[in-house]
Amino acid sequence: MYLSRFLSIHALWVTVSSVMQPYPLVWGHYDVCKTQIYTEEGKVWDYMACQPESTDMTKYLKVKLDPPDITCGDPPETFCAMGNPYMCNNECDASTPELAHPPELMFDFEGRHPSTFWQSATWKEYPKPLQVNITLSWSKTIELTDNIVITFESGRPDQMILEKSLDYGRTWQPYQYYATDCLDAFHMDPKSVRDLSQHTVLEIICTEEYSTGYTTNSKIIHFEIKDRFAFFAGPRLRNMASLYGQLDTTKKLRDFFTVTDLRIRLLRPAVGEIFVDELHLARYFYAISDIKVRGR
Repeated sequence: MYLSRFLSIHALWVTVSSVMQPYPLVWGHYDVCKTQIYTEEGKVWDYMACQPESTDMTKYLKVKLDPPDITCGDPPETFCAMGNPYMCNNECDASTPELAHPPELMFDFEGRHPSTFWQSATWKEYPKPLQVNITLSWSKTIELTDNIVITFESGRPDQMILEKSLDYGRTWQPYQYYATDCLDAFHMDPKSVRDLSQHTVLEIICTEEYSTGYTTNSKIIHFEIKDRFAFFAGPRLRNMASLYGQLDTTKKLRDFFTVTDLRIRLLRPAVGEIFVDELHLARYFYAISDIKVRGR
């Protein structure tokens, strides 16, 4: 009985081995998975890089602000509405939950009323720059799978840099520059991801697309992961095997989409004009209601 069972298992293994023989058990640093698909020849096996499920990575991060006391509310202060510099009756008070805007509100579930958001102190110490570093750390390596999306409740900053680290924050490299005037702010010509190609996908660009200040329908800043994927997988990302093949054979490309930490450097708040209005400095601040980072 045991021998017959052994022979049955052995026969099954030989069959599986013969099917899998043209394909490695691992595809570079990915395992190989297979699924059945229908073609003109009928049902066949399709082999691909085996990927963990993409998930919301903000559930696992730690956030750090620099300077650490930049969050508004301690001491309490009033600030002005972005659309009306004379309406300055909004209050931030860290000791009152309804009026507090701590950093964790950048990552809470949306849909509560009123909307929840982190907010910095206002620019009352002008001409000292109002600059903030927001560092997101995972203590592990993650591969980004979707656009990084930052939603502002204030105006989108006039100048900002998104940076990444691959060594847990010991060194940093720019991911993308954002400015109302790229040439003036960073001595770079403005570009968008649409100006790139498969050969220039690793180019670090400065974009003016997301730095138009405050309007009701313009609160979001993107770092376009999917648009870069499309150079390899097609505009609708249908050829993911081609993308994984490129990631597997080109270390620089794989490293580009891999991070251990992200840093958002807010360098200049939304001003809306060339000169800062020194009489109404309470209208200048940063406020972020949501940050989305998906990966595996």
